[in-house]
Amino acid sequence: MPPELLGEVPAKGTALAPFDLSRDVESDLERFVALLFEWQATHNLVAPKTLAEIWTRHVADSLQLLPLTSESARRWIDLGSGGGFPGLVVAIAGKARGIEVTLVEANHKKAAFLRQAARVCAPNATVVSERIEALSDGRAGRFDVVSARALAPLDTLLALAAPLLASGGVLLAMKGKEYVHEEASAAHIWSFDRILFESAAGGGGTIAAISNPKLRKA
Repeated sequence: MPPELLGEVPAKGTALAPFDLSRDVESDLERFVALLFEWQATHNLVAPKTLAEIWTRHVADSLQLLPLTSESARRWIDLGSGGGFPGLVVAIAGKARGIEVTLVEANHKKAAFLRQAARVCAPNATVVSERIEALSDGRAGRFDVVSARALAPLDTLLALAAPLLASGGVLLAMKGKEYVHEEASAAHIWSFDRILFESAAGGGGTIAAISNPKLRKA
């Protein structure tokens, strides 16, 4: 019977081995995943069919973002955090680096879960339950990293992320096979620098590290 029906957390196996995590971080990730499974029984935090692959498809997928950022990148905002991927995982693993993560999630039930998870294992995470478009002007230009996982087409994502980025900041856009088409479309509206990384989660996914986004002149 699938783990989502049993309510059992799958063993993590070797999913975290590539990341050289401390035992404290692994323990916090285990607590986070156990809490997610508790809430998943009454709230749809992640797609049920993906729960059997929680450690690879969600946790390890999120952890791969940290090595793509500078050690000096401390102010992080995650857009559309959902069940905590990648933002809450980044917060848990990034505590030793002094990373502070703002999690933006408009769905109030998911935001409630994120607040509880932050209390349990990520005090360096702050949850903002409002639409991304409604974020206060006080957050403009504040963040070294903006992350988003399968949130919106790239042109829309750039419009949401660009105002939040500090000088020299980077947008980490976690995308699927459609990325190449999204980039071609966005390039008509935006200029930007980017480095592409193949997702360690497989499935043809791409992580686009985008910097210096600027609207093209009409």
